[in-house]
This record gives sequence, C-alpha cells and structure tokens, in this order.
Amino acid sequence: QLQLVESGGGLVQPGGSLRLSCAASGFTFDDYAIGWFRQAPGKEREGVSYITVGGSTSYVDSVKGRYTISRDNAKNTVYLKINSVKLEDTGIYYCAASRNRPLFRLYVASSYQYWGQGTQVTVSS
Repeated sequence: QLQLVESGGGLVQPGGSLRLSCAASGFTFDDYAIGWFRQAPGKEREGVSYITVGGSTSYVDSVKGRYTISRDNAKNTVYLKINSVKLEDTGIYYCAASRNRPLFRLYVASSYQYWGQGTQVTVSS
C-alpha cells in the first residue's frame, strides 16, 4: 500500500526549532523527488521546499536559511528541519512525491502524484 506519512509537527514557540519527517512506503522512493508544502490558515497550499532524486535542494525565498530539507533513501524518509521558527510558519505541512517532472514545476502541487495527510505546525508564544 502506497503511503506518505508526515510526523514531527506540534506547538513550538517563536525562535524554536522542529524537524518534520516524511516516511514513504509502497513505491520506489529513490525514483521520486519529494516536496514539502504548507497550508496556512485561510490560505492556499504552497510549496516551500523540495529535494530531487539526486539530492539537490531548493527553497522558496521566505524560508531560505531557516529550512533544511534532506533525504535518507535507506530509510525512505525525507526530513524538513525548521530553525528560528516564526509565526508565519504556522500551518499544515504536507509532503508529496513527484516523478518525471521538470524542476521548474516542483513548486506546483499538480506535479506531485502522491501526498501525505499532513502534520500541523503551530507557532505561538
């Protein structure tokens, strides 16, 4: 059964850090780019970072320097480390898997074939 399962969300204070995990099963993980998307309250889902099959990474400007994406193919897991957490990081974080899509489309949700159910991150003092 194909699955992407996010974990690691929760309540965090501004300035804190957390690490989200995305565990994959049921498909050839190594063949897929993995993206992280965030849906803030009342807003559309937006891509924030992705990592390619070869391990190249990309971040949107608003998270550069604070987010770090990585993958462990031996564990079929992708991580998203968030440092210096800000209030605007609040939202549901989804991971998704994409195969055979050009890099310039990897911030587009429709480029992803498989999705997890999301994990809630709430930043509050």
